[in-house]
Amino acid sequence: MNRREFLKKTAAVAGASTLLGCQAPLWKKRSQSKPNIVVLFTDDLGYGDLACYGHPTIKTPNIDKMARQGMKLTQFYSASSVCSPSRAALLTGRLPKRTTIEGVVWPNHKSGLPQTEITIARALKQSGYATGCIGKWHLGHRAPYLPTSHGFDSYYGIPYSNDMRIDPKAKLVAHMPNPENAAQDHANADRFKNKPYLPLMRDDKVVEFPADQANLTQQYTQEALRFIRQKSKQPFFLYLAYTKPHTPLYPSKPFQERSLRGLYGDVVEEIDDSVGQILTELQRQGLDENTLVIFTSDNGPWLSRKLRGGSSGLLRGGKSTTWEGGHRTPCIARWPGVVPPHSVNAGMTSTLDIFPTIMAFAGKNVPDDRVMDGHSLKNVLTDNAQSPRDTMYFYDSGVLCAVRWKHWKLHLEIKPDIGGRFSKPESPLLFNLDQDPSEKYDIAQQHPDVVAAIKEIIEKHNATMD
Repeated sequence: MNRREFLKKTAAVAGASTLLGCQAPLWKKRSQSKPNIVVLFTDDLGYGDLACYGHPTIKTPNIDKMARQGMKLTQFYSASSVCSPSRAALLTGRLPKRTTIEGVVWPNHKSGLPQTEITIARALKQSGYATGCIGKWHLGHRAPYLPTSHGFDSYYGIPYSNDMRIDPKAKLVAHMPNPENAAQDHANADRFKNKPYLPLMRDDKVVEFPADQANLTQQYTQEALRFIRQKSKQPFFLYLAYTKPHTPLYPSKPFQERSLRGLYGDVVEEIDDSVGQILTELQRQGLDENTLVIFTSDNGPWLSRKLRGGSSGLLRGGKSTTWEGGHRTPCIARWPGVVPPHSVNAGMTSTLDIFPTIMAFAGKNVPDDRVMDGHSLKNVLTDNAQSPRDTMYFYDSGVLCAVRWKHWKLHLEIKPDIGGRFSKPESPLLFNLDQDPSEKYDIAQQHPDVVAAIKEIIEKHNATMD
């Protein structure tokens, strides 16, 4: 059945349901007031790294099935092109510059996501939700900044990126489970100098050091399954932030040398297996039709890693750039009976929108004592409606580098890659993303009115950042 035939059949079913006195298509059911929420957040997965987004050799049957059963968003943006700011934005619905998390948080940093920020977990906890965080946190590993200090009942994972090493001066070193003096080992042993040795934590204690990176995806998955089983009798919010496919790449033994794409493909296909297990467990527990599952990535692929990094598809640039490939990521939403199956939405959407969307489904208001940068996508997800977002701001290290307005994108400054220096073109660059998603052809001179309109938007936006 081709797409046209499918749409005709869907329309016929919808028409038949109306004749029978139904108010909505047969697939659509009334959503409950407190649905379960599962957010699956990958690390450095590119726009072109999934089969359902066009990758020819990476096999992702479970994620592809999730897309068929729900909605695929094709113009979905992370609020940052690097790890920590993108996570802060997802959890708070606020631009990184507002949360003060404007760059990567390192193991030797003493701060993290401020306690004044309201996370999804903290907001839902007030409504009786069980809240669990699994995987990469990367918003501060000291006690005041850990997930359990930001509304999560429990935490299991590593506190930062898998290419980082623990700060031997950190207080959590005292909780190391290995019998030898871990801090002394870390400070002096050659084995710590060339390989990341990470602490696997439960709540605020280290339970494994060094963490076995090859088993992390499997461990996260088993922890997620336990959480779902244990919290099946109450509404819950599960935030599972995979450590991978951020480099270095460590697939578990069953997935080694399995993918035609090589080591990177092995890691992505293991994540796909994890997604399949989680969706199956939701069905097994009878939670499938009352659970919204969102799958996306924190930013684009790490292109400088070459074969060990991912693909942006037809998009320009990758991680740590404000080109489309740095911010635009895959995103799939699934909720049987609520989100229409086989649906695709090409509206502009963002990780910033996840917070208000979840609040809308949970029957809660977003905080009114601060500037919020997200929009509720409830109507987008339930009715495939037009997205309420028409503008996106692209920041890097607190610098506003680009702005998208409707289908136009204006670049004010350019950053080529991680560690690269900002460069300012003689005049801003303008691209029509409907016609040129690869951002190859600057048309600023042909559209001075559009350039002027976006500059006016920037002035108004900057006034809200004071």
